[in-house]
Parts: sequence; C-alpha cells; structure tokens
Amino acid sequence: MNTNLLIEGRKADSARRRQRVIKAINAARRAGTAISVSGIARQAGVDRAFLYRHKDLLAQVHTAGAEPPGDVAGPVVSRASLQADLVNALDRGTRLAARVRHLETKLSELLGEQAWRESGLGAPDDVEQLKSRITALEQQVIDMTGRLEERDEELQAARAANRQLISRLNTARPTEG
Repeated sequence: MNTNLLIEGRKADSARRRQRVIKAINAARRAGTAISVSGIARQAGVDRAFLYRHKDLLAQVHTAGAEPPGDVAGPVVSRASLQADLVNALDRGTRLAARVRHLETKLSELLGEQAWRESGLGAPDDVEQLKSRITALEQQVIDMTGRLEERDEELQAARAANRQLISRLNTARPTEG
C-alpha cells in the first residue's frame, strides 16, 4: 500500500471539507441567519473538531458571526448591540421587579388598614381629634401645676403665720405661780 496515496486522499478530503465550510459560511451570510461554529459544522457536514483544528476556518466563522448580515434592510444589528440590549432589558426587569414588590407591600398595608377599619375591632380614631385632645390635656396639666404651686405657697404662708401666732401665744401668757 502506498502511503503517498493515503496522504493525497486525506488532503483532498480536507480540501473538500474546507470548501463545504466556506460555502456554508457564505450561504449563512446571504440568508442572514445566525452564524455559529455548531451551525456551520452541521450545515457543512463536518465535525466541530474539524473547525477547531483549522484555525483559519474557525476565525472566518467567528468573524462572520460577529458582523451584521449584509442583505438586511433597515438598521444594522451587531452581536454587541444585542448583548447591550439584553443587559438593559435585564436591568429594566430587575427595576420593575423591585417596583412590583414595593407596590405589593403598599397594597398589603392599605388593604390591611381597610380590613381593620371595616372589621369594627377598634378602628383607629381620627388623628387630628387625638392631637387636639392631647393638647387640651397638656394645657390642663400646666394649669393644675400652676394652681398646685400657688396652693403650696399659700400653705407655707399659713404655716409661717401659724408658727408666729403660736410663738406669740406662748410668750404672751402670764405664768401662774
């Protein structure tokens, strides 16, 4: 058996595979389909390992996958712009989820308050009414404290007068003898 024939046959098979890969890349570009290593390998009927062994073909696949399709009318979309859109959409989704949680909490509080009021188990009093009652009671405490201080002063004055009278009575009495 001649090894040169085997080597030549293998080179010819490799060249045919290369041509099929290049045709698959060009067909995918024309069709405007997504280009990936797996997709091109499947379309060309080769193993992905074949593409990874031939770095030049792998580079062509990656380059074709990164560039926008040429025959598409309208704005050009690149992989990077799609990834940026995806990140923005994920961020927006996160923000919306936080907003929903906030609104659910607020709704829960309002429904709880409404249920409490409607249940008749002790509906909260009017806040303004309670504030005015507190103010009136505070003023009453101030007035009573003032009256108490006046009465204390009067009591001290009465005790002082009483001590003076008793002292006079004790000194003015004639001694019996």
